[in-house]
Amino acid sequence: MDREELAAFLRRRREELRPEDVGLPVGARRRAPGLRREEVAALAAMSTDYYTRLEQQRGPQPSEQMLAALARALRLTDDERDYLFRVSGRNAPSPQVTATHVAPALQRVLDRLDDTPALILSNLGEVLVQNRFAEALYGDSSRFTGHARSGVYRWFTDPDERLIYPEHDRDRQSRTQVANLRAAYASTGPKSRAGELVRVLRRESAEFAELWERHEVSKRYEDHKVLIHPQLGEIEVDCQALFTEDQSQALLVLTAPPRSEAFDKIQLLGVLGTEKFSSA
Repeated sequence: MDREELAAFLRRRREELRPEDVGLPVGARRRAPGLRREEVAALAAMSTDYYTRLEQQRGPQPSEQMLAALARALRLTDDERDYLFRVSGRNAPSPQVTATHVAPALQRVLDRLDDTPALILSNLGEVLVQNRFAEALYGDSSRFTGHARSGVYRWFTDPDERLIYPEHDRDRQSRTQVANLRAAYASTGPKSRAGELVRVLRRESAEFAELWERHEVSKRYEDHKVLIHPQLGEIEVDCQALFTEDQSQALLVLTAPPRSEAFDKIQLLGVLGTEKFSSA
């Protein structure tokens, strides 16, 4: 671990960012350039003291999870992320870390979407990052681990995952989930994470196994559907997807026409957050 180089790299990357680059309010004029240490720490979900010690060359060696969080918070490119790992005394990022490192271009767009649900997904349906509207609609995705991080896996193994869709639309969603996964499988091969997920699901879900044999392939760029919120009821939305060049990640944005009932419900999501209505 090269403490001096790690500290210098973190400090330089932090000083080159502006609040608006990461979706934070600009606020009053700042005495020093770039983000504050506490802002980087908050973006990386770590304590300010921990981050400060890294910049002061006196922190412990960061774990892979910490480094991945820092790479995302500082909006690092793939090359910069790899460098961060190396100066921290870690090997090149594992395939899991590489696959879930948020594309900076998509992250920049997401940072500016603060009035409607938006989230970034991997090609396995893993939520990599979501804004507060998406969290209020879908729930906090960070609670999932292992195969359950994939929305495709949960769709075929957890009945509660389907409650967000009306019953009449669930068969269509099942076919779409499988068709999307087959597209990922085709681009990454049977020895990839997609291949592993396919093998697991074929063992655990007869429905998935049957749909997989249809050999349907597709990637959704847009959709119109109804989602069901536990308190607000049905919300009719238009979905648009923006993919990275290699198709490994997508920014999904959900909108509704202005002044519509669905639009009003989406605005209410922003007020409610993840809180629940009282049953009284």
